[in-house]
Amino acid sequence: MDELPGALGTSASLALRLGQAVFSTASLLFMCLDVEFYSYTAFCFLVTIMGLVIPWSLALALVDMYSVFFKRSSRQPGLMSVIVVGDWVLSFLSLAAACSTASVTNFLVSSTKLCIPKLCSRYQLSATITFLSWFLSLASSLFNLWLLPSV
Repeated sequence: MDELPGALGTSASLALRLGQAVFSTASLLFMCLDVEFYSYTAFCFLVTIMGLVIPWSLALALVDMYSVFFKRSSRQPGLMSVIVVGDWVLSFLSLAAACSTASVTNFLVSSTKLCIPKLCSRYQLSATITFLSWFLSLASSLFNLWLLPSV
């Protein structure tokens, strides 16, 4: 149980964290390539949440790198609790941002007068990539939650 793949301090966790950072950065870039995203609250919410997910994922990727390369465990009860709570909060916020962005984009696509097709496709791509980031975040959350009682 100590070597649960995907839990903090493993190479799988490092891969999950780097994937989260890459997908969150890509989502943020696709959303911010246009200045008009400020017109919609859901898009601003997505940018805000992805702006929180990126440093969180990179910081935990650094912790994983330290644990993997120097063979030192960073699993302390207080630290694990903070990481599990942070993962769950950011996971739910990422899901909310992805869903709200997808719904607003769907509305904009259905009413063709409100959105230029090139912009709508960027918004759709950003929402899709946010769902991928959320999926990786959920996986990290579940692995760390599973590990929490054994710490």
